[in-house]
Amino acid sequence: MSSMKSKKKHRSRTQRYTSNVFAMFNQAQIQEFKEAFNMIDQNRDGYIDKDDLLDLMTSLGKDPSNEYLDKMVSEAPGPINFTMFLTLFGEKLNGTDPEEVIKNAFACFDDRNAGYINEDYLRECLTTMGDRWTEEMVDELLHGAPIAGGMFDYVEFTSMLKHGTKDKDDDGIPSLPPDQQAFNPVQPL
Repeated sequence: MSSMKSKKKHRSRTQRYTSNVFAMFNQAQIQEFKEAFNMIDQNRDGYIDKDDLLDLMTSLGKDPSNEYLDKMVSEAPGPINFTMFLTLFGEKLNGTDPEEVIKNAFACFDDRNAGYINEDYLRECLTTMGDRWTEEMVDELLHGAPIAGGMFDYVEFTSMLKHGTKDKDDDGIPSLPPDQQAFNPVQPL
């Protein structure tokens, strides 16, 4: 007889990590995201994949390349179910400072408080002060920025950063010819 008690073998329970992503949005926002997810999930399998994105974009009259679709899908670290979808949006929406903070940062360079900064002056400041930017970094920042007559409209730029551009058709994705689009308002039904 052994004086040692036999040890029971305990089955270890798998550790589950809960996502805090649902706390980032209110119920109305979550419902809107769920509706958007369901629209994108064309084959209704609970996951958004490359084929779903292709079907959706084609139905919108776009003709995305495989590389473009691969890049979109690869932004997620794994399969894109609804929780991952919310996580991706949460990172995009919460990854920037509030609109007022961004405007105030640009306003430091606006002596007249006009909402505009001379493009050359802004470029010089960004490349010579603080954490110095390279010319390529400045070019990337100013690409597509609202600049008219050499003046950078930082109020409009801030709005673009936080709310997107007003011209939704200028997304860089080629459109399908009208005769190949799923919905063509020009063609009689």
